[in-house]
Amino acid sequence: MYLLGEQPAYADQLINRLQSIPGQLLDGLEPSGPALRLEQVEDLAPMLPGNQLFLIENGLIHAIVDERPLFYLQEGDLIGLRQGIDLPSCRYSSDEPISLLPFSRTEVFKHIYGHEKRQELFIQYLVGHTALLSDAVARLKQPDVRPSTGFQHFSAGEELIHQGDEADHVFIIIEGHAEAYVDGQKVGDVQKDEIFGAMAVFTRERRSATVVASEACTVMVIPKEQFLSLMQSNPRIAHSLIESMARRIDLLNKEVTQLRLSPERA
Repeated sequence: MYLLGEQPAYADQLINRLQSIPGQLLDGLEPSGPALRLEQVEDLAPMLPGNQLFLIENGLIHAIVDERPLFYLQEGDLIGLRQGIDLPSCRYSSDEPISLLPFSRTEVFKHIYGHEKRQELFIQYLVGHTALLSDAVARLKQPDVRPSTGFQHFSAGEELIHQGDEADHVFIIIEGHAEAYVDGQKVGDVQKDEIFGAMAVFTRERRSATVVASEACTVMVIPKEQFLSLMQSNPRIAHSLIESMARRIDLLNKEVTQLRLSPERA
């Protein structure tokens, strides 16, 4: 996928990273049939069965939102993942012949759920595309207003989230590094590509930690409604993400306990 118009470097880097994920997700899985080959098409959706996903083998597909071209899908992209995801209505069309390789939707998800690394990649893929598209739609509809979704930049020392605040967004660091603090004590690091801020969104509680940029950061910002809609449409992925966060929280709790039990430093 790539968005129309000039894109900042961090968006290009994210798009390139996302482009490599479908091949990794489908590695070892056989197609469910021969490639679907189509000539020019005005609306691709009615031609694609809902029980299948399609990997683009050849050709370029236009994505039209509000009757305006917003982005392209190209070789290596997946078609059919939008079902149940709260994103603007999108029509796919093509001005040239395209070749789409079909995969059973059920088998794809079984394949993904059967391997922890594929689950993590799938979460990155879904959340990444959601943030990119939300950012693009916001800029399309309000070109003179900086959207609250999409991408934000933080300088070293700036707070990304603050302990005790309402949880309105979920975040992923695209570039940079941050540190997590509880009651002023450092309890961990937030690495590049790591999802953070999601547990408070799930539980509807206030932020349990402050996250501070330890160096300049570019961060993907996803509104909680979109994130929850995304997780509701993929409950097994949501379960995997919660398990991962629970393990991280357990480690942070142990770190906090050790800090509180340690003698105060002079």
